[in-house]
Amino acid sequence: MKFLAIFLVAISLTAQQTPSTGADNQAQANQQKAQTILDKMIETLGGQAYLTLQDSQIEGRTGRFYHGRSEGGAQYWRFWQWPDKERLEFTKQRDIVDLYVGDSLWETTFRGTRQVDIQKDQDLRLFIERRHRSLEIILRRWLKEPGTALFYEGPTLAENHSTERVTIMNAANDAVTLYVDSNSHLPVKKIFILRDPQTRDRDEIAEVYDNWKKVQGINTPYNTLVMRNGELQRQYFVSNISYNNNLADSLFTPRTTDFGKK
Repeated sequence: MKFLAIFLVAISLTAQQTPSTGADNQAQANQQKAQTILDKMIETLGGQAYLTLQDSQIEGRTGRFYHGRSEGGAQYWRFWQWPDKERLEFTKQRDIVDLYVGDSLWETTFRGTRQVDIQKDQDLRLFIERRHRSLEIILRRWLKEPGTALFYEGPTLAENHSTERVTIMNAANDAVTLYVDSNSHLPVKKIFILRDPQTRDRDEIAEVYDNWKKVQGINTPYNTLVMRNGELQRQYFVSNISYNNNLADSLFTPRTTDFGKK
């Protein structure tokens, strides 16, 4: 009877441990599947050339939309330097400049240069939030940070592409979902959720990538759409792009502020 009791206890303990072990194995397999998809995507984007990219210079056009209606477009020049410096020049004369360094913005017009309070402008705040979740930041920074978790969420159709869906969540519980083309292994779409700091309303932000071309060994989307709650907000079209130009530091240095002195 003593041996029988020990045997029954052992069976009970095994039964209690098996589901937990099975769940752990399933979670590990799920994360490994997500990692494999991301590894293939990074390799397709350019591998080490993509992961060590230092700067880019772009010429293109952008369009703005509100409730499906075009609010006009503009030619732009973009200078970007890893990880958080960005200069945008507009008009043919390139005399309107937005300079982002970290989370700070300086705006230059014919009146001079002034620093802008981003928190007072919803569109600018959204632009900064998108920069925090750019593909470069997610793939080059988030994936290396401790506490980042990966979730494979299965196959699905996105923008008429057969895709695999992977969610990346960092230690701050900030999550981004990528839709990766099952055949080309290139990202098709990226989605993340924002909360308005005042109203706490939930906004779904999506970026759609298309017309991929390889430039200097790096796959580049020449067309990008920005959606907010299912409505088109921005379009970006690239006409020329180059990488690793050793951009001058002066491009990202704000001028002396003299806005509106007269």
